[in-house]
Amino acid sequence: MSFLAVLAAGLSSYIFGAIWYMSLSRPWMTAAGIEAQEDGKPPNGGPVPYIVAFLGAVLVAGMMRHIFSVSGILEMGIGAGLTAGLGLGLFLVAPWIATNYAFAGRNLTLTLIDAGYAIIGCSIMGVVLTLL
Repeated sequence: MSFLAVLAAGLSSYIFGAIWYMSLSRPWMTAAGIEAQEDGKPPNGGPVPYIVAFLGAVLVAGMMRHIFSVSGILEMGIGAGLTAGLGLGLFLVAPWIATNYAFAGRNLTLTLIDAGYAIIGCSIMGVVLTLL
């Protein structure tokens, strides 16, 4: 059951990411300095980025499941899962993204879009992990 919960949590965050980045594609491309192709879409290198994103989401969900298990969050319910997921995204992942982008000279908009996805994605994972 835990493997299915991890897979569901990773998939739910991945699906949210697809919606997030589709709705923010233009500001993200501008902030990232990526020029659109003739069809208005960014060049993405085929399926590789999508595969990496999905595997990354599953890995994050797996580690979150482990953390939730050893800390007792799984038994505390959805509120605890949401709070823990939000905390992991907001206080671990987002600062890491901000640090990397600051040293790379990336702009604030890109940082906010990518960190926003990490924060909300981890929150979704936290909820799903405590539901299953």
